[in-house]
Amino acid sequence: MAIKGTTRSVHSDMSLEEFKEWLSKFDTDGDGRISKAELKKAIKSVQGRFSSWKSRQGIRLADSDGDGFIDENEIENLVEFAKQNMGLKISVY
Repeated sequence: MAIKGTTRSVHSDMSLEEFKEWLSKFDTDGDGRISKAELKKAIKSVQGRFSSWKSRQGIRLADSDGDGFIDENEIENLVEFAKQNMGLKISVY
């Protein structure tokens, strides 16, 4: 696993906890939730293409309570999206 700042090598595996830690680096306002804009920055850091569209899709898929943010309880909902759309390899076991 290689995490440097907010950029990430997408060719190495990370655990769910490492994914949460990496994603938290994009929580720029420190509220403990990931907004669409923060998710867009995360997507851009690993693969800049279509980051606006992908961030909307990611929020739509992961935000189970409909508040427009991904909180601690919803991050696991983002894993499949991150694997398929962000090129990340995340092991949830």
